[in-house]
Amino acid sequence: MSRHSIFARPARLAAVVPYLWLLAFFLVPFGFVLKISLSQTAIAQPPYLPVFDLSAGWEVFKAALSELSFENYRLLISDNLYLLSYLRSVMVACVATAILLLLGYPIAYAMARLPRQWQGVAMMLIIIPFWTSFLIRVYAWINILQKDGLLNGVLMTLGITSEPLVWLATDIAMYIGLVYSYLPFMILPLYATLSKMDGSLLEAAADLGCSPFRAFWLVTFPLSLPGIGAGVLLCFIPITGEFVIPDLLAGSSSMMIGQTIWLEFFTNRDWPLASATAVVLLALLIVPLLFYERTQLRRMEGGR
Repeated sequence: MSRHSIFARPARLAAVVPYLWLLAFFLVPFGFVLKISLSQTAIAQPPYLPVFDLSAGWEVFKAALSELSFENYRLLISDNLYLLSYLRSVMVACVATAILLLLGYPIAYAMARLPRQWQGVAMMLIIIPFWTSFLIRVYAWINILQKDGLLNGVLMTLGITSEPLVWLATDIAMYIGLVYSYLPFMILPLYATLSKMDGSLLEAAADLGCSPFRAFWLVTFPLSLPGIGAGVLLCFIPITGEFVIPDLLAGSSSMMIGQTIWLEFFTNRDWPLASATAVVLLALLIVPLLFYERTQLRRMEGGR
């Protein structure tokens, strides 16, 4: 056996392992969810029919397969409750992601301009909140935003308001919780991109007569687009399916799709409809991923 073939086997194994991981922990579970989404609700255990029983023989399996239908997906299209939940989720994710970009970009830019010895300190300050439980941090915001909480106390002490304001159970509280929780996901990819930028490019732009703002717009911003794309995806996708923050901080007048899925699973016990809702949500979230991948491929081909 040649030396080349000995080293080739670990390399091939390393290339196959990610696909096996995706198969075992994504495609197989997704197959179960997809099958349940094509089933019908039943008062049984599990609460849906048909249930595949491979030990009963091929004919029984074939009969169960013929009972699957797209009825749950037709219901999603015909019922405004689900359409409005999808629309609200996408709208909230777009607004929250835009706020995160407006806040995260200056922070990441300032971090990238710090002296090298202080950049690690700034990075730690961004990461430290992750050391605390996500649920505890959300509950902390409940205490801050309640009527006799810290925020109203500060506003009244400064004379900005004369009486406590209502923050909890509003969209404002939800956006505060979303921005606070997902800000590191926007800052870190932006910082990683901006910190690698060659400073001599800005010097060259200044020598050619560009003002600082024009140099930023023509040099820094285009070079930071990969970081912007990564940060937007890291925030937009999980926010769209977010459940905890809207459920604890927002009002109950209109629900996001994550709350709707939870309601169907655990309150209505309608697993097929909840599974269909989750499958459609996954299909919607694949679209920006494919768009980002296609954009990155075009940038790589253009850079060659």
